[in-house]
Amino acid sequence: MIYLASASPRRQELLRQLGLDFEVIPSNLEEVLQPGERPQDYVARVARDKAHHVARQLREQGKPLRPVLGADTEVVLDGGVLGKPRDREHGIEMLRKLSGRTHDVLSGVCVLHDGREHAALNVSRVTFRPLTEAELAAYWDTGEPADKAGAYAIQGRAAAFIERLEGSYSGVMGLPLYELTGILRAIREIA
Repeated sequence: MIYLASASPRRQELLRQLGLDFEVIPSNLEEVLQPGERPQDYVARVARDKAHHVARQLREQGKPLRPVLGADTEVVLDGGVLGKPRDREHGIEMLRKLSGRTHDVLSGVCVLHDGREHAALNVSRVTFRPLTEAELAAYWDTGEPADKAGAYAIQGRAAAFIERLEGSYSGVMGLPLYELTGILRAIREIA
């Protein structure tokens, strides 16, 4: 049994895919890129901060000590973190920037267990085919991209936009399972 420091339905789906027992305790931390912070450092820090925030809550509530999983996923284009769209205009602009281009998706995990941090970072490269303005607007209007990093969901309708994926499908979805299972094996949470 682990604690998931995230309310993400996608991360929950991926943990279920592994057959893991987990309890969701959202961290609800504000995610803010610090001036000069490199994208990979940002993703690793946010994953770590989420895990520590929830671990503190659990200690204060006297809950049983179990591993706490924090994760963060960001879309990076031209060295900059795109984040989540603020509104329709911003979301369509993000998708327009991704159209016909290759970008990185960074997905960090941090598991706190027995006073130690176990962390990993996955980097995947995603290439979008060129998209028309009509496709951008129609995709936004589905509601799917509104709360997603980079304004798209690989597991949803945006899969039709992806010409090439180099790396981890689950990492782009929000939780790199290869890296996570390596950490969990190391701390003996799964066989």
